[in-house]
Amino acid sequence: MLLWMGILLIAAGLAAIAVDRQSSHAIYDRVGAGFWRFLDATTHLAKASHWLIAAALLYAAAWFWHFAAAQRVALAFVASVAAGSVILHAIKLVLGRRRPRDDIEMGLYGFEFLAFDLDHNSFPSGHALTITCVAVVASAIWPMLWPLWFAVAAWLALTRALLTAHYLSDVLVGAGIGMIAAREASLLLLAQTPGWF
Repeated sequence: MLLWMGILLIAAGLAAIAVDRQSSHAIYDRVGAGFWRFLDATTHLAKASHWLIAAALLYAAAWFWHFAAAQRVALAFVASVAAGSVILHAIKLVLGRRRPRDDIEMGLYGFEFLAFDLDHNSFPSGHALTITCVAVVASAIWPMLWPLWFAVAAWLALTRALLTAHYLSDVLVGAGIGMIAAREASLLLLAQTPGWF
């Protein structure tokens, strides 16, 4: 099921490109200062560095206490983020998309194919990829809490679009890549995963 959900997210993201400019302008015009501060305070919970440090600490503690299952969980997460990030950053470099704020503030919009320019790094969203990987791996460990994991991931990924740090399509495609990468890593590295994976 997660494979098809990942594919569906990517397809929805590609379709959303048609309305990205309009939606980002509408969001920018409607998000007030107080809500923006709340979004800014929470969005960084989806940052890869935090989760990779947590995975490294989990791996080290599990190694010390000889808890192989926890080591495999840490490895599954790191592998999913690594594999997803390779794909994500290759797309960023090749397609080269400006961020919504560039359009809103300077009128600069679009993809610049093969630009290899770090100013064109909006598509897809790395935060969305990371937090979706967290949700998938957490759902493999605690499958009864899957609605919570995916609700948190959806919210944190959506904050990227609400802050106009990314277009909605960036978020959807990043989440789709993360979902597929984490599913495959979990199936490969974890001893047991839910049947709906």
